[in-house]
Amino acid sequence: MIGTAFLSEDVPAEDRFDCWRELLCRTRSSEVISHHAADFHAEHRMMELGPVTVWSSSFLPTRFRRDARMVRQFDPEMLHLSLLLHGELALVHSGQAQAFEAGDIHLVSSSQPYDLQSADTGHRQAVQGIGVDIPAEALPLPAHRITAALGRGLPARSGLGVLVTQFLTGLEKQADQLQPSDAPRLGSVAVDLVSAWLAHVLEADAALPPETRQRTLARRIQSFIQHNLHDPELTPPAIAAAHHISLSYLHKLAREQMGGEPIAASIRRRRLEAIHRDLADPTQRNMPIHVIAARWGIFRASDFTRSFRARYGLSPKDHRAHALSEQP
Repeated sequence: MIGTAFLSEDVPAEDRFDCWRELLCRTRSSEVISHHAADFHAEHRMMELGPVTVWSSSFLPTRFRRDARMVRQFDPEMLHLSLLLHGELALVHSGQAQAFEAGDIHLVSSSQPYDLQSADTGHRQAVQGIGVDIPAEALPLPAHRITAALGRGLPARSGLGVLVTQFLTGLEKQADQLQPSDAPRLGSVAVDLVSAWLAHVLEADAALPPETRQRTLARRIQSFIQHNLHDPELTPPAIAAAHHISLSYLHKLAREQMGGEPIAASIRRRRLEAIHRDLADPTQRNMPIHVIAARWGIFRASDFTRSFRARYGLSPKDHRAHALSEQP
C-alpha cells in the first residue's frame, strides 16, 4: 500500500470535519468551510510521490477559499490540478469564473487567490475527485504560460487529457498494490504527463525538454497499443504511422523509454496476458478459446497455442481447466 487513508467514520462525529481539514492543509493552504461540518462525511487518500502528492477524495459540499492576505502570508508555490468525478464545482480564480461537472479538469495556483465551492442542494450529495499537487518549479514551462491555464476548464476527453485521466484514476485503483519504492517513479510520470498535456493545451510544446517529450510520447504509444490489442493490424509500422514517427524512431523509443522490450514482443505479451486472464474468468467459461484469442487480435490457432505454452508452460485448454477447477 502507498500513502495514507482517512475515513471520517473512524473519527468521533464532532471531530470529523476538523481532522479532514487538517489533512487537506498538508498540501493546501486555504480556508475550508462546510455547512455540513457538524455531521460531516469524507473519504480521503493521499499518496506522496516524491515532491508530488496525488490524492483522491469524496466529501460533502465544501468551500475552499484562499484570499490575497493568505497568499501574502504564505505561498508554497504549488499547482493543484483536479479531476472531478462526481458532483459540480464553481471556481473563481485568475480573473475567471467557471463551473465544472464530472469529467472536467481544472488547475489552480497557490500564488493567486481562489474561491472553489461545490454545489450544495441540501441533499448531502458527495463530491468526488482525484487530483495532483505539484510544485510550480517542477513543471518545465514558463510561469506566464502556466498562468494562462489557471481557472478554466481544460480538455480532458481527448489526446493527452485522456492519458492524464487514465493515470490518475488508475493510480487510485491500484494504490493498495503499490509499494513505497514505486513512489519516485510515479511522481516523475505525473510531472511528465501534466507538463506535456499543459504544453499541448497552451501550444508551448517547444518549451518542454526533449527527454520529457520522449517519455510522454512513449506513454502515448503504450496506451495506444493497450487500447488496440483487438486489431490484428496492430503492427510496429502501423503504430509508427499513427504517431507520425519513423519506424526506426519507434524502435529507438522502445529501447530507451519502454524498458527495452521490442514493440512486436510487447504486443504479443499483452495479448497473451489478456487471454490468460480471460480464460481464468468463470463468467467466460462457455466462450470458445479461439473466440477469446480472436477478440485480442490473435487468429492463427497454431501460433497462438505455441506462444501461450511457451509463456505459461500450459496449453490454453489446460490453463483454463486448471484455473476454473480452483474457483470456489
